[in-house]
Amino acid sequence: MNMVAQQTSSDTSAIRPFPQVHVPESELTELRRRINATRWPTRELVNDDSQGVQFATTQALARYWGTDYDWRKCEAKLNAIPQFLTEIDGQDIHFMHVRSKHENALPLIVTHGWPGSIIEQMKIIEPLTNPTAYGAGAADAFHLVIPSVPGYGYSPEPTTLGWDPVRIAKAWLVLMKRLGYEEFVAQGGDWGASITQLLALQAPANVLGIHSNMPGTVPADILATAIAGGPAPAGLAGDELHAFEQLRDFYTKHLGYAVEMTCRPQTLYGLNDSPIGLAAWILDHDKDSYEVIAPAFDGNPGGLTRDDILDNITLYWLTGTAVSSARLYWENKLGFFDIKGVTIPVGVSAFPREIYTAPQSWSEKAYPKLVYYKKHDIGCHFAAWEQPKLFSEDVRASFRSLRKAHA
Repeated sequence: MNMVAQQTSSDTSAIRPFPQVHVPESELTELRRRINATRWPTRELVNDDSQGVQFATTQALARYWGTDYDWRKCEAKLNAIPQFLTEIDGQDIHFMHVRSKHENALPLIVTHGWPGSIIEQMKIIEPLTNPTAYGAGAADAFHLVIPSVPGYGYSPEPTTLGWDPVRIAKAWLVLMKRLGYEEFVAQGGDWGASITQLLALQAPANVLGIHSNMPGTVPADILATAIAGGPAPAGLAGDELHAFEQLRDFYTKHLGYAVEMTCRPQTLYGLNDSPIGLAAWILDHDKDSYEVIAPAFDGNPGGLTRDDILDNITLYWLTGTAVSSARLYWENKLGFFDIKGVTIPVGVSAFPREIYTAPQSWSEKAYPKLVYYKKHDIGCHFAAWEQPKLFSEDVRASFRSLRKAHA
């Protein structure tokens, strides 16, 4: 179902209101029918998750999703947020735009990744736009822009080739200027981290600074060794050795989904046809996030509840964007964790259950204008979603010193 209303306008640069979301009840009934008609494999033959997303977790997810889960609650939250559409480079872009009530708020664009969506950022909207209600000062306020990456959620899938992170970053600059923000800051994790760093490289006169919870800080020789699954290079110790071991584990044991999407995204028909196939694929993004998410379906939620997780998966299902979102991997020609040469001010949040926990030493070398670094004791890949308080505090602190330049 294409839930983006088609609107004609002679001005392709117009900012158009995004229509209220209301999924027909028949689609929700069909979703539940498909969940409950799942053809299940047998249980894994090990007592851990080394063979993938576990049978018990997936069945628990299916029981809740197919019976008690209520999409209408998520729908109501979405409809309470100002949302818009605009055409950039021939592509409709969907975005949330929440302006702060505080004067001199700093414009901030926040970009999600895969398997995320705008659902990831909904918990940070109020803390960042209305900081006085969350223990911060009015001087920490942001005007917040949260776009949907093309082919994700309510941004229609591209009909032409070439929508890679480089082109998306260029579109984000157009978007921010179109909204009247000539100077702004940017934040991102996962694909959002890549797009945000490219924004910094493309428009250093407009982007005052960036913040990342999945930064590109890994020295080239160390990254190459981790990808190859080799032994730790001599001289690594402490946080640097730990980061190398995280990366080596990820590249040698947990990268299967990305390899398939990079090479053959169109083959993933099953994700558009089976809700449980889609859910398992999304849960298998990285082992640490899975270990955070899985307990929610066993009655032990942490930072993410069953509803949090299913809101995001259901958005993918209802918008039919499993394959179109995967094509971004096919389009991409850049690395995630390598040093990009960003020269503007940067803030880094290092969460322990990220794909790798960026050491301060690497961050200082990768970003010559590192203005903020914090290593946390809790938190996974989906930082804004799972730890919105810590995330919001870090974003405020990262950009606090840049506000005078904006003013």
